[in-house]
Amino acid sequence: MKRPEIPAREFISPSDLTFGLSTCRRCLWIKYWHKVILPGAFPLVGTFSSMQEKNFRGFSTTAIDPTLRPGRVTKLGEWVRSTHLKVNGDETRWRINGKYDLVAENEDGTVALIDCKVSDSARDSGEFYSPQLEAYAYALEKPATAKAVEVATMGLLVWKPEKVIEQLGAFGIAMKQTYVPVPRDHARFQEVMSDLITMLEGPFPDAGAECVTCNYLVERMRLED
Repeated sequence: MKRPEIPAREFISPSDLTFGLSTCRRCLWIKYWHKVILPGAFPLVGTFSSMQEKNFRGFSTTAIDPTLRPGRVTKLGEWVRSTHLKVNGDETRWRINGKYDLVAENEDGTVALIDCKVSDSARDSGEFYSPQLEAYAYALEKPATAKAVEVATMGLLVWKPEKVIEQLGAFGIAMKQTYVPVPRDHARFQEVMSDLITMLEGPFPDAGAECVTCNYLVERMRLED
């Protein structure tokens, strides 16, 4: 596939450092150079995300988890954009652009970055989401225009659906809440970013072996022959 002179988008989405890289590099390459993206259908993701964010507005950090530094949730659902990323010391055309869930201002002047999830996946250990959270942290610490802040802690606030509850004819879902600390790992973030940018600046990559989109297209073209 021919590559244009300039990419269709030069802003990297933090979620592409997790789901994108682990699924299909070919689909990612097409997304950034041609802005062709397979439509997704996640009707309740936005609803649950909004509920979580609003629920924790003004919350004390120690009420969320006692291991967190004393502070209070002050920002939710805001977009952040970073300065240009560097690979091997050289500045690239690429920048981070994404929307975090919660930021708490700690009493010591630092901030806590909290990513909300509604999930029962084993990937919620934190290791899988580390590059995504580091991307948000990078944009907060090296912002394009806003005031820089120091991200002291990162973590996942996970709601796991457990059972249906009923009261006076109304039904709801009981959620188990867990806070999962995600240690800062700037070195790994740099490795992942270098891998992603090298792939994006390179030739048209192979499809991911487990990419349902590419596998569907291959099978469809085979049937049409």
